This record gives sequence, structure tokens and C-alpha cells, in this order.
Amino acid sequence: MRSLSIAATGMLAQQRNVEVISNNLANMNTTGYMRRRTEFHDLLYQNLRRAGGTSSDAGTVVPTGVQMGLGVKLAAVYRIHEQGNLTATDNTFDLAIQGRGFFQVELPNGETAYTRDGTFQLNGDGEVVTHDGYRVLPGLNVPSNAIDVTINASGEVLAKIEGQVDLQNVGQLQLAVFPNDAGLQSEGGNLYTETPASGSANVGIPGSTGYGSIIQGFLETSNVNAVEEISNLISAQRAYEMNSKVITTADEMMGKLSNMR
Repeated sequence: MRSLSIAATGMLAQQRNVEVISNNLANMNTTGYMRRRTEFHDLLYQNLRRAGGTSSDAGTVVPTGVQMGLGVKLAAVYRIHEQGNLTATDNTFDLAIQGRGFFQVELPNGETAYTRDGTFQLNGDGEVVTHDGYRVLPGLNVPSNAIDVTINASGEVLAKIEGQVDLQNVGQLQLAVFPNDAGLQSEGGNLYTETPASGSANVGIPGSTGYGSIIQGFLETSNVNAVEEISNLISAQRAYEMNSKVITTADEMMGKLSNMR
């Protein structure tokens, strides 16, 4: 019976759906996390009677035909790049992006990764780094005698040096944008890497056309909506239960058939 295998594909699809929803809920408090959404497509169809075929030697045409579906399959898991809420931290090196763009981070292997997580700190050499110690590009060094640091909306890093009146420019933050943000590869640790689907990174100054601006002392929260995710979870659970019921019904039908005398 096709219904057994069809319902099995439905249960597997809803299992994947629940896994994506659970990952969204688990990352509700992850800085800069972008929620995911599942997309499904139907499987191939079996033609029992092809539409448009002739039904007689007089040339009469079958108007609709008979096609039997074979189930469903997970097509994609999209990442929704919506702006998360901004929360104040008052920490000097906590930075949020308002608008498009990603911070650039240098990985240990020399490759460049991208992130919306602006929880930065200083290492022992005065370099601005991530919480894992990865250097923020294009490389920012704060002098050891700086008593205060200001990062403006354009990404300029201005240090107040002891004994000096004017602020000293010690670096310039840059942001990267992509033709297709959803095509970036998630690497964990709030980091993404470039792929052929994302296109090449275009690097520019924060606040310029097409780039977001920098807000110091703030962090971007996850864009997960708990109410929406719970609603999706209930819907996925009900769909799973209905597919399970189809398997039970098909099994009962096969049982009745095998017990016929």
C-alpha cells in the first residue's frame, strides 16, 4: 500500500521540521542568531492515466488523468535575516549592526568568517577579538595608555589617550555584505563563511549606501519569536500525529485483507 510509505515520508519531514524549530528555541538568547525555516516539496508522481492521452481511436482526449503522489521531502532550511532587537549593555566593545552587514573575523587557518555577534574584547596585545580570541578584521589595535574608546556609527575607533586633548583614530571597522545572505554557510560559534550561493563579499564603510551603521554599547539579540515557534511546533506535532494515524489505518486495512477467508 502506497499510503504506508507516503505517511512515512510525512513523519520524517515533520521530524526534521521539529528539529529546526527546537534549534530556533534553543538559540533564543544567542546573540545575533538568525532563525531558520523549513521548506518542503512533493515527491515524484506516478502516472496511472496520463492527462492529454487519447482514450479512443476517435481521438478523444483524457482531460485530467490520474497521478498518484509519493509523499513529501525536505527541500531547504532557510535562514531568515531579519534585524533582531538591540539591547543595551554599556560595554565599550559590545557592538551592534543596525541594518545590513557582517563583521569580519580572521579564523586560525587564515580564512575570513562573518558574524553579526559583536561581543568583542581586547586581547593581551590590545587587539580587538571575538570571545574565542579570533581577530576582528581589518585589525584594530588599542594603545595600552588609552583611557577610553569610542566607536562611532561609521566604524571609526577613536581612543582617548592620557594627557592628550584630541581623540586619536586607531582604526576603521568595515562591514561585509553579500548578494544572498541566506547562502552563507553556518560554521557554529555565530560564524558564517562564504559559498558560491552567497556570492563574494562586498566590503565597505558602515553607514554608507547599502551598509548598516555601528552602535556602540549594544548587542543584537536573536530574531526568534517564541510565540511563533511554539505555534509552529504544535502544527508540526499535529501533522506528525496525522501521518502516524495514516500508517495505523493502512496497517489495519492490510490486517483485514490478510484475515479474509
